[in-house]
Amino acid sequence: MTTHTERPGMFGPYGGSYIPETLAPSVATLIEAYAAIKDDASFWAELAGLQASFIGRPTALTHAKRLTAHCGGAQIYLKREDLAHTGAHKINNALGQGLLAKRMGKTRIIAETGAGQHGVATAAVCALLGMECVVYMGVDDIERQKPNVFRMRLMGADVRGVTSGSRTLKDAINEAMRDWVSNPDSYYLLGSALGPHPYPTMVRDFQSIIGCEAHYQIIAAAGRLPDLIIACVGGGSNSIGMFHSFLEYPGIKMRGVEAGGRSITLGNHAARFEGGSKGVLQGSYTYILQNSDGQISSTHSISAGLDYAAIGPEHAMLHDQGRVTYVSIDDEQALEGFQLLSKLEGIIPALESAHAIADALRIAPTMTPDQVILVNLSGRGDKDIFSVAGVLGVDL
Repeated sequence: MTTHTERPGMFGPYGGSYIPETLAPSVATLIEAYAAIKDDASFWAELAGLQASFIGRPTALTHAKRLTAHCGGAQIYLKREDLAHTGAHKINNALGQGLLAKRMGKTRIIAETGAGQHGVATAAVCALLGMECVVYMGVDDIERQKPNVFRMRLMGADVRGVTSGSRTLKDAINEAMRDWVSNPDSYYLLGSALGPHPYPTMVRDFQSIIGCEAHYQIIAAAGRLPDLIIACVGGGSNSIGMFHSFLEYPGIKMRGVEAGGRSITLGNHAARFEGGSKGVLQGSYTYILQNSDGQISSTHSISAGLDYAAIGPEHAMLHDQGRVTYVSIDDEQALEGFQLLSKLEGIIPALESAHAIADALRIAPTMTPDQVILVNLSGRGDKDIFSVAGVLGVDL
């Protein structure tokens, strides 16, 4: 199986660049700029230096021994993106695109955020590089992610609440794109592996360091490559960053975990492969959640970062190929994973990452103790303690 096609920006039939005329010049300039730095050794050397000194890479690989004992099956290892600066994998892409924007001569960055981690990462990068930062965030997400909103503003970002539509990530992306149309001299720093070309490819490339590091770390720790890799999937950046380096090994199985929400009824989840169909949303042809009239459905997840109606086009291709199996975890299961990892390993996962942990909990017992599961722990759960406490009835 391959993730490359002869047509730039396409993953099989998926991807493309479905954008308004007014955005075409900005997107064309971005495509040209990214092509110019792909083989520029000085760019990647600068990025590598900051990955070490600013992000703190490489992030650790942890053998979750007590979680493994609890499950009674395969050995569970965690790739610790929660230990990256700002608390999640989002900083990998934000730093890469921030340096690209700087090379393009941009001084103003536009971003969207759901769970707030991409917004925090973008704010941190803008502070580092001395750039103006505007972050769009749905007001519902602002309410459930207050710590991250404060962190963004503390680092100088202008956080703008979005009150239209579902008031979550989809609408934040809409507002960010409107800003980009109105301000073509700005740079739109998209946070996930979706949207119009070149974003799905570019974001994957900047996030692929996750899998590159995990590749040699798991061999050093377990003496072998994993039998199974699990990662949560919202738009799909942390998961494609982990999967990409292992796709060439047909014996390694992979599972992408979507948000099952409250139920599989349309409007109550964000499982695009279970309740969705093919269509176009925000610049890309992929699997989306839509009603019979083609209107984008509302979505729900306890985790703001998975609460989105579309999935990245490369994931759509991998799904159709059967290379990656996509499943869903509901809110209750995610909460269980959140609490169990905290109690057994002293690691509080992001609610997004808790979906991957919950899937590992149900799969590990079906495997043998000599087998290995690698879970991408995409972020830490500090941002989620208020919303989780509310669900659990704890008054903070």
